[in-house]
Amino acid sequence: MSIIVPCYNQAKYLGETLNSVIKQSYPNWECIIVNDGSSDNSEQIALEYCKKDNRFKYLFQSNQGPSVARNVGIAQTTGEFILPLDGDDIIGETYIEKCVNHFQSHPQTKLVYCKAQFLGTMQGLWNLPEYNYKDFIWRNCIFNSAMFRRVDYNKTQGYNPNMCFGLEDWDFWLSLLQEHDCVYRIPEAIFFYRRKDDSRDSTAHLHLSEMQEQIVLNHPKIYEEFGKELIVFQHKIDSLHEEINDLKETLLRVSSSKPSRILSLFKKHFTG
Repeated sequence: MSIIVPCYNQAKYLGETLNSVIKQSYPNWECIIVNDGSSDNSEQIALEYCKKDNRFKYLFQSNQGPSVARNVGIAQTTGEFILPLDGDDIIGETYIEKCVNHFQSHPQTKLVYCKAQFLGTMQGLWNLPEYNYKDFIWRNCIFNSAMFRRVDYNKTQGYNPNMCFGLEDWDFWLSLLQEHDCVYRIPEAIFFYRRKDDSRDSTAHLHLSEMQEQIVLNHPKIYEEFGKELIVFQHKIDSLHEEINDLKETLLRVSSSKPSRILSLFKKHFTG
C-alpha cells in the first residue's frame, strides 16, 4: 500500500508524521513525500528518512498546492491502496493494518477511515457525525486521511486544483463515492489531526463560501439530483413557518379571551 505525504513548510512536524509511518504494524508500505516548494528544511528531513528506510521516496515540485502534490505522488505509487497523510498529522500504529484488513474482508468497501482526535492547539475527540451520503453532500464528515483503492482513484480526475483554498479532500470524496458505495469507519480514534495557529484551515473560513460554491460547480449532477430534495424540504419548512406565524397572530387576537379559549386553540393546532 502507498502513503502520500504532501509537505509545504511543515519541517517542524514532518519528522513526527514520518515516525508514525515507520511505527505502523503493517509493514508492506511505501511512503512518497512530495515537497510542494517548501522554503524551510523539509527537504533535508525528508531525505534523512529516505536514507533511514528505503520504503520512503522523495519528490520535489514548485509550489502548486496540496491537490497537485497528492496527484503527483499518487502517480508514482505501486500499491493497491492509497492513504493521503498531511505532513503535520499522525496515524496510530494499527491504522493501516486495520484499514487493509477491512478492505480484504469486505471487498465491496470503497473507503475506510476511523474516528479521530485533535492534536496541537486543540485536544480531544473530533466529534464528526456518522457517514450518510445524503447528509455528506452538504457537510463533510470524512477527514483527508482515509484509505481507498488506486483503481478507484483512476476512475476520477484526481484531486481538483481549483480547490485552492481548502475542501479539496471533500471535493475528491464526492468524485470517488456514489450514493450506494460502502464506506466504513473504524470505531477507534487512531488518526490525529493537528490544529495549530498557522494551519491552512485557520484562514480557510475566509474562503469557505467560495470553495463551497466551487464544489457545487465541480459536481453539478450530484447537486442537481439531490438539490431537488432539499428544495422540497425547504418548501415544507417555509410552510411550517407560515402556519406558526398564523398561529401567533391568532393567539394575539384572542389574548384577552379566557384561558380555556387559548387552550382549545393549542389543542386544535398541535394535537389534531
